[in-house]
Amino acid sequence: MNIKKAKYKVQHMGQGNPKHNYRLDGEWTKSSPEEKDLGVLVDEKLNVSQQCALAAQKANRVLGCIKRGVTSRSREVILPLYSALMRPHLEYYIQLWGPDVV
Repeated sequence: MNIKKAKYKVQHMGQGNPKHNYRLDGEWTKSSPEEKDLGVLVDEKLNVSQQCALAAQKANRVLGCIKRGVTSRSREVILPLYSALMRPHLEYYIQLWGPDVV
């Protein structure tokens, strides 16, 4: 079985971590300050604030597209667009932000 060594990275967690270097088949593995796993971006302090900021940023971009693309500001037009296009970006990570909310 072939192993793609370039895909392997080490993420050092915790403040007291000595941050050792590791080898895979004689090649040094790279260290990464943050990694995305199962769609969630986690840094070395197990902080997901960057993930929240990215989700909010994406939702704001969608809202900007809605504002620029739609001339009507009536509730009957904006609410379905908001629900269909912007809200899913914010709700995607709700289990991560507050699992007891739903």
